[in-house]
Amino acid sequence: MKSYIDQPDGIFQSVCSLDCPDQCGLLLHKKDGKIIKVEGDPSHPVTKGNICNKVRNMTARINDPKRLKYPLKRVGPKGSGSFERISWKEAIDTITANWNELIEQHGPESILPYSFYGNMGNLSAEGMDRRFFYRLGASQLERTICNAAGTTGYKYTMGAALGTDPEATIHTKLFIFWGVNAVSTNMHQVAIAQQARKNGAKIVVIDVHKNQTGRWADWFIPVLPGTDAALALGIMHILFAESLTDEEFLKNYTVGAEDLREHVKQYAPDSVSKITGVPAEDIYKLARMYAQTSPSMIRIGNGLQHHDNGGMCIRTIACLPALTGQWLVEGGGAMKGNSAFLAHNAAALQRPDLLKNKNTRVINMNALGKALMDEEKPVRSLFVYSSNPAVIAPNANKVREGLMRDDLFTVVHDLFLTETAQYADIVLPATSSFETTDFFASYWHHYMQIQLPVTQPFEEAKSNADVFRLLAEGMGFAEQAFKDSDEDMIRQALDNPSNPYLEGITYESLLENQFVKAKAKPIFPGKLPTPSGKIELYSERMLRDGYDPLPTYREIETDSDLPFLFIPAPNHNFLNSTFSNNDKHVSLEKEPKLHMNSDDALKLGVQDGDMVRIWNGRGECELKAAVGDNVLQGVLVSQGLWADRPGAKQLVNALTPDRISDMGGGAVFFSGRVQAEKVLVQMADLPVHAQQA
Repeated sequence: MKSYIDQPDGIFQSVCSLDCPDQCGLLLHKKDGKIIKVEGDPSHPVTKGNICNKVRNMTARINDPKRLKYPLKRVGPKGSGSFERISWKEAIDTITANWNELIEQHGPESILPYSFYGNMGNLSAEGMDRRFFYRLGASQLERTICNAAGTTGYKYTMGAALGTDPEATIHTKLFIFWGVNAVSTNMHQVAIAQQARKNGAKIVVIDVHKNQTGRWADWFIPVLPGTDAALALGIMHILFAESLTDEEFLKNYTVGAEDLREHVKQYAPDSVSKITGVPAEDIYKLARMYAQTSPSMIRIGNGLQHHDNGGMCIRTIACLPALTGQWLVEGGGAMKGNSAFLAHNAAALQRPDLLKNKNTRVINMNALGKALMDEEKPVRSLFVYSSNPAVIAPNANKVREGLMRDDLFTVVHDLFLTETAQYADIVLPATSSFETTDFFASYWHHYMQIQLPVTQPFEEAKSNADVFRLLAEGMGFAEQAFKDSDEDMIRQALDNPSNPYLEGITYESLLENQFVKAKAKPIFPGKLPTPSGKIELYSERMLRDGYDPLPTYREIETDSDLPFLFIPAPNHNFLNSTFSNNDKHVSLEKEPKLHMNSDDALKLGVQDGDMVRIWNGRGECELKAAVGDNVLQGVLVSQGLWADRPGAKQLVNALTPDRISDMGGGAVFFSGRVQAEKVLVQMADLPVHAQQA
């Protein structure tokens, strides 16, 4: 096997580990055993050497002096940040002793893992950790905080996470970026669209906020939050009414076209306009543009699904390309995600067969606050890795209240002493992805990639896989599953005969080539993994599952009579809470802002740059107002999950509801309501010269 660790100097191929669709190929520059520069790999067929600011400045994160160097145990009150150094042996012995006692007294379900994809490496995110917690019999975590609702909705229509190959979109003539700030979260799709634009393509952006992607568009269409399904149905109404549909495609490749034709008559543009805030004439213009431009491609974003109606919203938009037959045109169709093309053998990697009690309770990660405060069957120990729930989980104040419980034994494995780690009893130092072996599968492009360790682990840091091997040993688990090496697990995961697209992607081919493309082909003509084998405009499966079988608009839940819908969107220089504690990235993003419509600001007496307090029954924040026309009236948008800072009130997820979406168990971050007011500056808060003026 290749080894980079023993070479103190050089340039080495790598892959970005962030939870981002682009999954860039990287080149790491190493000098004297230390990574000093990160740049894009120009040989990568899709990302082609271009990387974002987040990753370009990754050295500021992996070499940050605040990184955890060794295990810690708490010596002060929870949340105080008072810790002292301990050995790895003491850490493992302390954890396993606590767990053995809890299992004896309360059963293994009293222990809960909490993780997500802070590191997208498959071994790091769903390898030895899953094996360990299955074998332990711990409560299972339903990891649905990000894309679960939309993935479920899309599958009802298309059968799996299968969409347009992004490399084919160089041929696209109309891009509709729907609910995705692609400039910040999918920059290489933007780069491809920009190339297509030079050949005459038009770019339409539909969103609740005129962010960087909206400003880049040829036409930005603002829409009221949670009403996107109504807009899609209004487009369908026009396509059918004006005979702009591809009847041959509907006949050959769909089921339910006639039912849908009749169903969408109720979504006339005038009524849809009242729901969405989009003028009726713009709905007509968009529908006709979509029908008359080919190839056309809809890039469906993550934001849309973070509503009470999120799954149905994505299911509805996914029906549109069928009406115009765009799936048969190179560069046409839609894309929510392409993970099915690179699906590995998850059962071989995770080993769910190790779980003896098949009725083990499952806890939805969006309801962590409720689970931690549940007195009937309490969680008594929490193990957090690759996530920071004190910042990223909804209803964050309730989460933090739960983390403060004296009877909750909490372990956190991370690179930094995060907000969650402040509440921990034991803190374990984690490696960066550049210090480990792993394999990566993009959920946008079609390339599998491998990561070999480029540097030695930082100080005493250990990978997720190594930590769970140590815990398995400490618990006395003797199964071979816990002795498998990283190479063993990669080989097991890539052995997936049920996915023909993986043909030719092996451990050896990845070592030789760094990245290998799936044997993907256009979806049509072909058979989909739906019950009918076709695009299901009418879904019998949905009917059996208790949903409307046809695409339908339902209002988001009104959880209060507060006047503003609040959307805590991502920003440009962080990825969820990652980078929010790194000085370089904070300096790039500058400060948290609250985007507000000018008319709303006028009514509240707020001017651009004023501090604004927003609150509801769950919590409050104070953010600087960015006043203008970037959002519709009644909508407030913040950007980014900011790290805790003394005196600042910027925990936006303190305001978000922890309800569960319509399908898939997803989060509803964007369906909360708030009140707003200008923060009145007290004289004591002003500098002396301002008080004297």
